[in-house]
Amino acid sequence: MKCDAKRFAQMYEAIYTDLYRFAFCLMKNQQEAEDAVSEAVISAYENIRKLRKEEAFKSWMFTILSNHCKKRLQRAAQEEAHLADSMQEEPAGEEPDQSLALDVRNAFFILTEEEQTIIGLSVFGGYNSGEIAGIMKLNANTVRSKRSRALAKMECILQ
Repeated sequence: MKCDAKRFAQMYEAIYTDLYRFAFCLMKNQQEAEDAVSEAVISAYENIRKLRKEEAFKSWMFTILSNHCKKRLQRAAQEEAHLADSMQEEPAGEEPDQSLALDVRNAFFILTEEEQTIIGLSVFGGYNSGEIAGIMKLNANTVRSKRSRALAKMECILQ
């Protein structure tokens, strides 16, 4: 798709709040969410020619953002694991909650990109199946069935 900087900025401005809310729900940190959105926007701008239809911009951006969040979370998990390995003993105070949160994030990132987007928009973003269907250009029933299967997949992983 051919797109000048002004048109890209207009399309981005229309979805910035949704992107930030999605990233914040995943990252649980304002600065990390802002950084992930910034990285995603830069990647999207550099690769805008790969987008075939302007109507797909929003779902395309969410896919890029999801990938950036995944990379950041994996990097953070590796750093945390490295830090834990370098320490002799860990205090037992908050470990279960952090462990569960990490398990849920890992289960989320096992999903396909499409499943991540649907779950992210639904669970983290608060969108209903009709709204997600509009964003992703899918049927609302398809969104509901894909969401159900993705949640079941995460449940199996977490058991």
